[in-house]
Amino acid sequence: MNKTQSKSHDSISDFEKRIMSPMRRGRFLKYLGASTAVSAIIVSGCDDDDDAPSMNASAVDLGSGDIGILNYAYLLEQLEAAFYEMAVSTPYSGISAAETSILTDIRDHEKAHRDFFKAALGSSAITTVEFDFSSIDFNSRASVLGTAKVFEDLGVSAYNGAGKLLVKGEYLLLAGKIVSVEARHASAIRDLLNPFTADYAGDDVIAVANGLDLAKSPAEVLSAAGSFVKNTVNFDKLPS
Repeated sequence: MNKTQSKSHDSISDFEKRIMSPMRRGRFLKYLGASTAVSAIIVSGCDDDDDAPSMNASAVDLGSGDIGILNYAYLLEQLEAAFYEMAVSTPYSGISAAETSILTDIRDHEKAHRDFFKAALGSSAITTVEFDFSSIDFNSRASVLGTAKVFEDLGVSAYNGAGKLLVKGEYLLLAGKIVSVEARHASAIRDLLNPFTADYAGDDVIAVANGLDLAKSPAEVLSAAGSFVKNTVNFDKLPS
């Protein structure tokens, strides 16, 4: 392993530690100031058949191969980060201090995930996606937490379904560490909605027959998230 590769792995290892706890956005962006090392493990590792995305004002092309899957994850992290930013900046009526703390922590994790993918993908990253949250009543606890539940469950199933599509082992390792954080988020939101119950591991997200989390394909996930995304998303080059 050369010095550049060593720096890349050290940076990602440090990042993985940081995403497990709340983080100030400014501190994270400062940490990513030298993002060349972080980008190296992804961009320099692209296979020749991993096409970078093409973009215009209204359409987003995720690309192909591992880069396409990473852009797919980046889009979902953008969605979650934008949602929680709204939820925290415009708190619903009657929100408690504990709920504010939980939503803020989740927001910071999602923003860290989003900013990591953007920095690591570099010039291969898709554009910033526009979202439509007009169907969500941000003054309603039920609406905000209900949407959070949908997004977190969808995110977990998305990573589960995308894992088998990744070729490089280091990408799969990173995805596995992020999906475990997303699963913690999902449990926290479910506990806020239905405290002191077994809903945190409901049979709507865990298969009763084998006790495993459900997995969804990119097509299923993007279809479910489509109503919140203003851009047209082209994912037909993703591996299947």
